[in-house]
Formats: sequence, C-alpha cells, structure tokens
Amino acid sequence: VLNGLFGFSGFEAVQYFDRFSVDLSRGQSDLPDLHYSLFRYVIGIDHFKEELYLLENLLEGETSSLDRLESLLQNQTVATYPFELRGAERSNLTDEEFMELVRIGKQHCLRGDVFQIVFSRQFRQEYLGDDFNVYRILRSVNPSPYLFYFDFGSYRIFGSSPEAQLVIRQGVASVNPIAGTYRRTGDDEADRQEAEALAADPKERAEHIMLVDLARNDLGRHATGVQVRELMEIQYFSHVIHLVSKVEGRLAADNNPIRVFGDTFPAGTLSGAPKYRAIELIHQYENQARTFYGGAIGYIGFHGEMNQAIVIRSFLSRNNVLLYQAGAGIVAASVEERELQEVNNKLGALKKALLEAERIKA
Repeated sequence: VLNGLFGFSGFEAVQYFDRFSVDLSRGQSDLPDLHYSLFRYVIGIDHFKEELYLLENLLEGETSSLDRLESLLQNQTVATYPFELRGAERSNLTDEEFMELVRIGKQHCLRGDVFQIVFSRQFRQEYLGDDFNVYRILRSVNPSPYLFYFDFGSYRIFGSSPEAQLVIRQGVASVNPIAGTYRRTGDDEADRQEAEALAADPKERAEHIMLVDLARNDLGRHATGVQVRELMEIQYFSHVIHLVSKVEGRLAADNNPIRVFGDTFPAGTLSGAPKYRAIELIHQYENQARTFYGGAIGYIGFHGEMNQAIVIRSFLSRNNVLLYQAGAGIVAASVEERELQEVNNKLGALKKALLEAERIKA
C-alpha cells in the first residue's frame, strides 16, 4: 500500500527549485504553489486481486480507529447530486490572440532564444451540482495511465493524464516525454493513416527528439546509465494520437528524491527547450499564472519512491467554476492554425466529459 505525502505542485512552484531572472509569482491566484498532505487513513485497492487494504498512520500514544473507517465503508448510503452546465464556455484568449502567441513563439525560435516553447490557453465553465460526475465520465471517455480526483477542501483537481512527471521505483527514476500530436478520426483505417503520418512528420519528430534530449539531461544530473528505453512509440488516446518515449536512469543510494523532482520539474513537454528560458518567456507572454496546469500531482513516498503525473487533460474545480487548459509546442516551422487545432484536439475529451456528465441522474 502506498504511504507518504499526497498532493500537487503548481507550475509556478518551479521558482522554489531554481533561480530565474524574473519573479514568477504573479499574485493572480490564491491557490497554493505546493499542497501535500499526510493522511491518517489510506485505502488501497488492488483491482487485479479484488482486494482492499486499510492503512492508518498514528502518532505515538494514539488509539486506532480503523473500526470506524470499516463501518463507513460498509455503509451503502451515499448522497449523489446531478451536474449541470451554466452559461457559455469562456477563454482567457481568443483564437486570434492564441495564434499571435504562436507567432511570438516562432520569432523567439528564429532568434535562437529557444528551440521550442509551449504556450497554452485556458477555458472556464460555470456549473451547478457535483463535479465528481465529470470525473466519472472522463474515466470512461479518456482512460489514461493516471486517473485522479484530489479533493483539497476549497478546491479539487481531477483528470486523466497520459504522462508521468517523474517515477522513482527501487532506485530507478523514469520520465516518459509525450510530444507530437495528431487527432483521432473515429475510423480505424483513417487513424492508422494518421499514425503513420505522425510517425513520419519531420516537425513532430524533431520536436519530440528535442524533448527526449531534455529529459536525458534532466535525469543525467542525478542518475547514471541514463537510457532511452522506448523512443517515439505510437500511442492512441480517446481523441488524439501521440508519440511517446521513456527515459530512465539509476539513482545513487544517497540521492534526495525531492532534488531529483525539482531538477526535472516542470516537464519539458509543458515548457520547452532550453527549459528555463522557455519558462521565463511563458511568464512574459501568457496573461495569467498557470497554477495547476503543467504542474505535477501524485505522491512522495517515505522511502525514496515517488510517482507524479503531469497535470494535463485535467480540471481545477473551485467555487462552481471548472478551469481546463491545453498548450501546443511551438517551433520555428509551426503553423498558427495547426497549433490552435492541436489545443482543441487535446481538450476534446474534457469537453465531451462536460456534456455527458449532465446526463447522469442523481
């Protein structure tokens, strides 16, 4: 059973791990940059063995109350509420404003400031009722390696992320860069042709290789024997096709996993390359803090292990407003309309989940 600190690191938390020439704190959100908790109770479910495990963290001298938790689990009375969209979806950028960001990114690539930069766009949707219904639908319409729903009290973060920020298991650290995106068509043969085109696309391949190299360099600051275990594998998701790689290396026994996390955060696939110059440019040109988007969510174990997903294909729910965001990797050869379409493709599963969640009856 996993035991440790569970929570998330917002995108702007990078300011605590490295020095920048600009102040990354914007003051536009009171959402914390870092929020991790140690829970008294941990419930682990092994879906393969169909077994449930209960774990309780106690301070010295405390009395166990696991029996109360067991009684709650056996209680079949659970309140349910419907979900309803209110008003129209809004964005912090118009289509033209986002395409202007793409043009700016291309200019910085041509100047040699960066090889690639990821600019993003946020959407917001007001709602009434229970946002957990959106998560229930999202799990089914976009099954992904990471499915999560974190309730922090005054806000919730939930999603279906395809990409690990950092995994440390038995002394081996790994990241799996995802870069290169084509849309799904709904037709198997057409999807196969799209996948072949993606695998052969020189722009997408070059972009992906840059980010694999960045991942190798990030891990190489702490790990030995860094290897690319998988390179540009085609993977299908509900609304998009991605190129996916896996980079891993072995950590020294005395390595601090938090330092490894800090030196690989945020992912190059959400910032660009060189990473820190790209982050400064993102701060300069995006019109609001990213907060949850592009950060990491998961757990930090007590014995050096870690498993964190990148917060993409995800929602922030707060005060009856859902926020969701996506970006596009911009290089010198980018086409504005295609990068705009890439953002829309990445948000397809989230928007479908919003619509279908209204059909769930309490």
